[in-house]
Amino acid sequence: MEALTDLSFMYRWFKNCNLVRDLSEKYVFITGCDSGFGNTLAKQLVGRGMRVLAACLTEEGAQKLQQDTSYQLQTTLLDVTKSESIRAAAQWVRAQVGEQGLWALVNNAGVGLPSGPNEWLTKEDFVKVINVNLVGLIEVTLHMLPMVKRARGRVVNMSSSGGRVAVIGGGYCVSKFGVEAFSDSIRRELHYFGVKVSIIEPGNYRTSILGKENLELRMQKLWERLPQETRDSYGEEYFHIYTDKLKNMMQLAEPRIRDVINSMEHAVVSRSPRVRYNPGLDAKLLYLPLAKLPTPVTDFILSRYLPRPADSV
Repeated sequence: MEALTDLSFMYRWFKNCNLVRDLSEKYVFITGCDSGFGNTLAKQLVGRGMRVLAACLTEEGAQKLQQDTSYQLQTTLLDVTKSESIRAAAQWVRAQVGEQGLWALVNNAGVGLPSGPNEWLTKEDFVKVINVNLVGLIEVTLHMLPMVKRARGRVVNMSSSGGRVAVIGGGYCVSKFGVEAFSDSIRRELHYFGVKVSIIEPGNYRTSILGKENLELRMQKLWERLPQETRDSYGEEYFHIYTDKLKNMMQLAEPRIRDVINSMEHAVVSRSPRVRYNPGLDAKLLYLPLAKLPTPVTDFILSRYLPRPADSV
């Protein structure tokens, strides 16, 4: 048994240390670099000597990132919900990488809000999240794939533990389940071109994806716009308990994002990137087991977390 443990450790150590050669000559394009995971990954890959092409949503974010790094990083503006912005970014990347192609595309841009009980939300609330997290990711990938294929590189897609088990209503988990399906399908298709596809599935981390507005104020706005009939069916107590549970979940979010960044970096620089990365103890010990349990068992466990509506049977 000890010998097997040692062999397993040596195998993992070899895979983690087996890095791609000539990293300083390779280009990586990262979306969502204004803050959070994308911003930190861009800086870390510059430290590795890679040529980083960082896409930011705002001019302010781009300028700040450029000031904090070296000449090896270049920035561009990108709104992943707008096709013309994606086309312009793809042309810019093509001009930078030339014939050698793009070694890695990291689809990191994402939003988490609005979220809440599904019946409290509108179609527009769902579309707002899905357009960024899924449709934008797909369109960016489709424009960048010819360059990634040329380099026989890799695609790294930011999903979530919420892409394995739906723990909250709204477009977030819906979009992340879509990211999982899209990533699985292109991984199989691109295998024959020598392109690898990795999925990052973090647990609950504290980043700007949770928004800047006060959570209680956000939930109050959702509640107040509901028809009286819907409010009566849930009851004031449900609203207050649900909001308190969301607050607790946000307060428990892990502020140290190093494990996520290291997972993303490994997917970019390793010769043997994993198909899935699950940074965070909650991802490994809670969300993944919930995703693998029989559905009725998962439903029972997660339903214990939700308050009971006033009109429940």
